[in-house]
Amino acid sequence: MRFQSFASGSSGNCIYVGSDTTHLLMDVGISRKRTVQSLEKIGLSLRDIDGIFITHEHSDHIQGLPMIAKQSEMPIYATRGTIDAILRNPKCAQIDPERFIPVRADEKVTVRDLQINPMRISHDAAEPVGYRILYGHKKACICTDLGCYTAYTAECLKDSDVLLIEANHDVNMLQVGPYPYPLKQRILGKFGHLSNLSSGELLSGILNNHMKAIFLGHLSQENNLPELAFETVRLEINASKCGYHADELPIRVAMRKEASPLVEF
Repeated sequence: MRFQSFASGSSGNCIYVGSDTTHLLMDVGISRKRTVQSLEKIGLSLRDIDGIFITHEHSDHIQGLPMIAKQSEMPIYATRGTIDAILRNPKCAQIDPERFIPVRADEKVTVRDLQINPMRISHDAAEPVGYRILYGHKKACICTDLGCYTAYTAECLKDSDVLLIEANHDVNMLQVGPYPYPLKQRILGKFGHLSNLSSGELLSGILNNHMKAIFLGHLSQENNLPELAFETVRLEINASKCGYHADELPIRVAMRKEASPLVEF
């Protein structure tokens, strides 16, 4: 199984997950050109992609979808609420509705030799989900764009081999930053985004001995720094009673404008 973040951040998100025979994109929030270039670097093309899974309809997750859909034929998977929201977007008006395949939280979808299991998340979108991708006993999870987490969230993410989890903002940077007050409240609310501290708290409860990579993703350009996200999560893990030390864990930041290292597991 292989996993690579092509881009992660408030300006665009796109992740590749695949096996030897199956290749998926999770969100296409970057341009078609950049998506193609990223695929080429790991020996793939859009023709190799067996499906696109969309987490929700916000532009940083679908802005590349109209052009990719126009120039390729792979199916597009999303919840019914997300599909309806995408089809209402004028930029997506030319996408054939028949291209979409509805999914539901906690109902597995099989694409060749991969199982994809959507999970509910708390975000101000129509019907957002994260995704768990399983290949045999291997498990990769993508969980961003959530304002809060619950025991359900932790249960969904446990036993992950690879995990991309949101560490969107530093609360202090957000509070003193340039955003208008309503936007700050939205981000801090339960339908907003996960802070560095909350990300560390969630991670502390789901760590395991077989994790190959932990990516901190969807960092805010205005309200976070890669070094700050990394250090805050490290400190939270070390302060917890989880039994793990952050220096022994494969934690790294998924960057905004460059691909992460390809993880094979």
